[in-house]
Amino acid sequence: MKKFIESISNVWKIEELKNRILITLGLLLVYRFGAHVTLPGIDATQLTGLAGQATNGLTAIFDMFTGGAFAKASVFALGIMPYISASIVVQLMGIAIPYLQKLQNDGESGRKKINQITRWLTIAITLVQGPTYIYNLYRTLPGSAFLLGFNSPEFLFSSVIILVTGTIFAMWLGEKITDKGIGNGISLLIMVGILARLPQAFIQEFTTRVTNNNGGPMLLVIEIIVWLLVIIACVLLTMAVRRIPVQYARRTTTGDYEQDLAGGNRQWIPLKLNASGVMPIIFAQAIMFIPAAVAGLSKSDTSQSIVGAFSNIFGFWYNFVFATLIIVFTFFYTAITVPTNKMADDLKRSGGFIPGVRPGAETSDFLDKVMSLITFPGSLFLALIAVFPAIVVSIMDVQQSWAMFFGGTSLIIMVGVAIDTIQQINSYLLNKHYDGLMKTGKNRKAVA
Repeated sequence: MKKFIESISNVWKIEELKNRILITLGLLLVYRFGAHVTLPGIDATQLTGLAGQATNGLTAIFDMFTGGAFAKASVFALGIMPYISASIVVQLMGIAIPYLQKLQNDGESGRKKINQITRWLTIAITLVQGPTYIYNLYRTLPGSAFLLGFNSPEFLFSSVIILVTGTIFAMWLGEKITDKGIGNGISLLIMVGILARLPQAFIQEFTTRVTNNNGGPMLLVIEIIVWLLVIIACVLLTMAVRRIPVQYARRTTTGDYEQDLAGGNRQWIPLKLNASGVMPIIFAQAIMFIPAAVAGLSKSDTSQSIVGAFSNIFGFWYNFVFATLIIVFTFFYTAITVPTNKMADDLKRSGGFIPGVRPGAETSDFLDKVMSLITFPGSLFLALIAVFPAIVVSIMDVQQSWAMFFGGTSLIIMVGVAIDTIQQINSYLLNKHYDGLMKTGKNRKAVA
């Protein structure tokens, strides 16, 4: 504990890091404030129906990612999700479209153009989702909730413009956090939105267990222990790597700093157990919206049973299909994001090789085989964590809002973002220590 407190005090001794943390907290506060600003023309006291809709089914997931803004009919009701969708589309299109492939290989200039394309696509997606959200308000809220009149063209036009502006502003906040703050801004906005629901969910579970005497405090303690164990498992899944040894050919440098590297230089290629991160879960959840939406177009008994099965995010068939899709998408996304051919070529050009494996095509095949072997258990583990909320609901009778934090996209995002942010803070601390050593070295050289 003493070492932890000392590390925290060291963070505030670094002026640049302290300013970045304060900027990050300030921009996140602005985002959370906007999540409570209701769309103009809506009576905020009559949002009970919308809040009830956001407690069950797929809308509960969407509301969690927006930090409750969806249920509050907020100016940030669509959150940052249109930007995430646009990023995924651009990334997938980069596989098939040569122009995007060229931009991906153009370095910084190509990255800027891809970001610009992503922004325009975000606006297009928001222009589609905005009217859909307003239509949902018409279906859910009573007519008296619309101060400008039910189905008012003025309300529809102004609300869509505000929703588009809110998403663009949230996107701008995320980019500013990345540039001027600490951590990945877009990921932090999502994480903060998820964490905003945590206190309320825990209070509801506490009330159910203790106040209503449904299991008592002992069962609540067991739930917290299980929750902490799942978090530890997520950390292990995120951090786990398979290290592939790499040997570099012997080389001798001559001159004032003559050195013979007789045994070569050994390094490692770290292959992550879960190289695809949270993307397979996001892809799978996007697909899970389709069956209920298509079946909802028909009024037959079979269609209605499909709608019921795929609308219950804690049901068996939903989670079975969900887990299967996660496993499939884990292999797919790993295959397109881990370029084993490029890794083998770069290794060959730098004079490196894997002991016992020939450089070139054989190295590429070896890396591809290893990735396949470690991706399989990683995909199973990821699928298990994704469906774990349904498991704790069925076994421990946990409140659904609290169960959402026992796994799924929310927990993996929180763990991943927290680890990434902590690593960036650690790099600042190490760099400060390194700069101090360099200054000392220079002074010694000057004295000599």
